Amino acid sequence: MFTFVAVTLFSTAFMMAVGTIAWMFLHYHDKMVAALLFQPIPQDAPVYHVRIRRPRVVPSARRATLPLPSGVLAA
Repeated sequence: MFTFVAVTLFSTAFMMAVGTIAWMFLHYHDKMVAALLFQPIPQDAPVYHVRIRRPRVVPSARRATLPLPSGVLAA
């Protein structure tokens, strides 16, 4: 008699567990798939390296001659 009661209780508990797992899988299937496909947001911010190019002015080959101010004697 004890064996029959133990088997009945164990079987009932096992069937309830299987039923609960199946019920949760059917009701939360979409959320489980979304959680598995979710890609977490990275914690460190992306760093952008911007290179600013300013081409330098190339000096001309000839030198400009400036007129001397009046009052200055050329030696």
